[in-house]
Amino acid sequence: MIRIFQLLLFFLGSFRAVTVAQNNSVAEWPIHDNGLNKVVQWDHYSFYVNGQRIFIFSGEFHYWRIPVPALWRDVLEKIKAIGFTGFAFYSSWAYHAPNNHTVDFSTGARDITSIYELAKELGMYIIVRPGPYVNAEASAGGFPLWLTTGAYGSTRNDDPRYTAAWEPYLAEVSEITSRYQITDGHNTFCYQIENEYGQQWIGDPVDRNPNQTAVAYMELLQASARKHGITVPLTGNDPNMRTKSWGSDWSDAGGNLDAVGLDSYPSCWSCDVSVCTGTNGEYVPYKVLQYYDYFQEVQPSMPFFMPEFQGGSYNPWDGPEGGCTEDTGADFANLFYRWNIGQRVTAMSLYMMYGGTNWGGLAAPVTATSYDYSAPISEDRSIGAKYYETKLLGLFTRSAKDLTMTDRIGNGTQYTDNTAISATELRNPETNAAFYVTTHQDTTLGTDESFKLHVDTSHGALTIPKHGGSIRLNGHQSKIIVTDFRLGSDTLLYSTAEVLTYALFDRKPTLVLWVPTGESGEFAIKGARSGSAVTCPDCSPVKFHRSKGSLTVSFTQAEGSSIVQLDNGVRVILLDRKSAYTFWAPALTDDPLVPETDSVLVSGPYLVRSARVSGSTLALRGDSNGETTLEVFAPKKVNKITWNGRKIKVSKTRYGSLKANLAKPPSVKLPALDGWKVSDSLPERFADYDDSGAAWVEANHITTPNPHKPATLPVLYADEYGFHNGVRLWRGYFNSSASGVFLNIQGGAAFGWSAYLNGHLLHSYLGDASINQANGTLTFPENTLTTDGTPNVLLVIHDDTGHDQTTGVLNPRGILEARLLPLDTDTDTESPEFTYWRVAGTAGGESDLDPVRGVYNEDGLYAERVGWHLPGFDDSEWPEANSSLSFTGATIKFFRTVIPPLDIPQGVDVSISFVFTATSASNSSSAGGNTRAFRAQLFVNGYQYGRFNPYVGNQVVYPVPPGILDYNGENTIGVAVWAQTDAGASLELDWRVNYVVDSSLDAANLDVDGLRPVWGEERLAFA
Repeated sequence: MIRIFQLLLFFLGSFRAVTVAQNNSVAEWPIHDNGLNKVVQWDHYSFYVNGQRIFIFSGEFHYWRIPVPALWRDVLEKIKAIGFTGFAFYSSWAYHAPNNHTVDFSTGARDITSIYELAKELGMYIIVRPGPYVNAEASAGGFPLWLTTGAYGSTRNDDPRYTAAWEPYLAEVSEITSRYQITDGHNTFCYQIENEYGQQWIGDPVDRNPNQTAVAYMELLQASARKHGITVPLTGNDPNMRTKSWGSDWSDAGGNLDAVGLDSYPSCWSCDVSVCTGTNGEYVPYKVLQYYDYFQEVQPSMPFFMPEFQGGSYNPWDGPEGGCTEDTGADFANLFYRWNIGQRVTAMSLYMMYGGTNWGGLAAPVTATSYDYSAPISEDRSIGAKYYETKLLGLFTRSAKDLTMTDRIGNGTQYTDNTAISATELRNPETNAAFYVTTHQDTTLGTDESFKLHVDTSHGALTIPKHGGSIRLNGHQSKIIVTDFRLGSDTLLYSTAEVLTYALFDRKPTLVLWVPTGESGEFAIKGARSGSAVTCPDCSPVKFHRSKGSLTVSFTQAEGSSIVQLDNGVRVILLDRKSAYTFWAPALTDDPLVPETDSVLVSGPYLVRSARVSGSTLALRGDSNGETTLEVFAPKKVNKITWNGRKIKVSKTRYGSLKANLAKPPSVKLPALDGWKVSDSLPERFADYDDSGAAWVEANHITTPNPHKPATLPVLYADEYGFHNGVRLWRGYFNSSASGVFLNIQGGAAFGWSAYLNGHLLHSYLGDASINQANGTLTFPENTLTTDGTPNVLLVIHDDTGHDQTTGVLNPRGILEARLLPLDTDTDTESPEFTYWRVAGTAGGESDLDPVRGVYNEDGLYAERVGWHLPGFDDSEWPEANSSLSFTGATIKFFRTVIPPLDIPQGVDVSISFVFTATSASNSSSAGGNTRAFRAQLFVNGYQYGRFNPYVGNQVVYPVPPGILDYNGENTIGVAVWAQTDAGASLELDWRVNYVVDSSLDAANLDVDGLRPVWGEERLAFA
């Protein structure tokens, strides 16, 4: 009796809530626009485009982390295929501005116009995020490093010096974007101003005490965007739920943006979860955060918008090899993204969707070379379980048009008959369609729970499933159960299996449902009276239950797929999870929303990129990674199929689909990575080295604009002398006798340094992933000082791992203190002093000697300055090296080989990685005998594509994309090895094929003209 009474209360409450929602909610919320046009509008529910509500499911990618424009299509097609309606990208001021008088959006991969054109062709909205500050775990948060000297003020404010610095860059990116806006028939949907700049208030935002400096800064940025043609909404992203900045619902101060959103990383943005406790509290796996009340309080008249939601986590220097996929893998995608739906989010962009690589010197100290970010599309461009799991929701949200306008009716365990399971009811006030988001009441638990769900439908209150079985959440899972879901002119009354997608063919719907193997499912279609199931040995057992006004179908999901045909013309495909993973709904249109009549359904391949119908032929483009059965559901007129331009033999099934077989792609074997030659790359350690050439600048500044003042003079901050990246070399001269030197050097987490006196190694700081500054008192050994009157030379090699972010961008990189020590502190009255210093870094400094690869691609090593890493350099006089790249002695060696053309077949996409191995097992902390105490840099055809630091970090695999690798010609591979102890270094380098797929992306025939410039004699000036 108690349970019956509870159910009556539930159903009465549900009816009242639905009635209130239908009567009141629609009229309550105003429709906003930015006053410039009504192409993009928004209200409490969602964004509109041209009067149509849209659900924004987007993913972030950074073009500057994959500097091969021909591969941007690959990434964007994979984002489109997942069912997303959009993508986002940060532009990088640093990448486009090598110096303070250059803004380059035309050279090589700096020309971003193809991104906008691809968005239009593929049918995706774009969220453009130009900064000027972007963070992105990039060095100085994406600021050009010439900005970090202090000469431009403290940054991210209204300082006229800083304003004058960013204005040319923002003007250029705004003008480019202005040509590709949705207001002019293209696809740029909104334009984000700054990034996570939650500084509108001084103190508690509740007090509404404006930060006038921040307000002025935001107004300057907005004025610049508008001046240079941006007419779409200007948006912002709050870094957390505490800052409450720039939204007009909350704020009546200046600087407000058109629309704002909230960024959230509930499972920690880093694989080092200890750094995240300050934002989300103690880290607990699978603990969700409550966003609904925040949005209702802070931006109630705006869409619930998440410009960044966690796609994965970056891997710090000492993080686990391969990242922390167990924290943000397929289960994370299943639970957390559905959770956001339950919080009424209708615009969400995953950060990252494709992370890419921190090639060159773009990384900040917090990250190693990889920026895989545990993203759905891996750094090597492969896709797997997390991608496919995200696709299950992406295709659903694209097809669930009623999800763009819902009220949250209620949430709690009262919706189920199992108190371990909670549900949130969302209901469309205009159509009465409902979405019940079910989770464990305690999402940190992954128990196997079965339950029935109480729902309200157009046929009344129901408890489902009705005919036996149950709904099941097994593990860290969530399910969205729908009621009154529209299928063209038909209606899915309810389904306990999740909707994947649907399409209309010849005016009749084909509905795709999925549920894990072995679980029961039940669905009801209004207007149907009878049905039949296609029989086969492995098909799911199906039962039909007729009732007034609908037909209910119950089943237990077998492996694979099954087909149910109903008498009203509705066809239903039942899939298990594995089959749902490789089930696709490619669009036949460039409309990002993909109307129900404008897609086909395809089962089987690893990836389906696109589909087009011409007459009776369906042209499919995609990837297959093995022998694959291809099955297509399409309009009746389609009876022919091409796959990547090739005709394939098809047969028609008795339920109307077309089937074909795709062959296994060819295998690829790489040649041996041998033929190494070697040369010493540290002549600067010797006292007689001539540093008067073009590579060197006298370090003679006595004052600095940097607010962090050095302890000794001259100022030895590398950025002040135009050298901003990676390894820098300092030569300090002194004539007087000294007993030693005290050095204090700052270079960012995991940095390192070595010091030599007249060619003799004094000491090396080997590095630590949590330490960004290290000092040492170095004693000069006997017989190392000169006795013939010539100056003594102290060489300091300093490895900079990038500039700090946010408020730390001005933290200098270089020598904070260099103090010679007297021979006898008791008798000497004056301390010895350096007579002068010289510094070398990237060849040409800020002059952008290699504008294709850019100034951040090269460090200051001798090998790089003279171009040994570049194709075309003549190493014929070099001696041969052994295959293990090993040597003894504390120096830097450069190894080089040229590999003959690879035998890559046509019509395949091939991914290749390089793999380092530190061959010594020693892990001594002593700098005297540790052959793992080295730093190695990988160069592929002139591009710096890996930093291997086995003493500090764990990364050993370095994917290098086609276009950087030449799949048709020779490949120049270089490795710089800096041994920080007299024991030298011992390592090996090999390469491997990550995957081979038959593909419309022909990796051997990409358009990469001009991306691999060769060596020139001008390099010799920097010896």
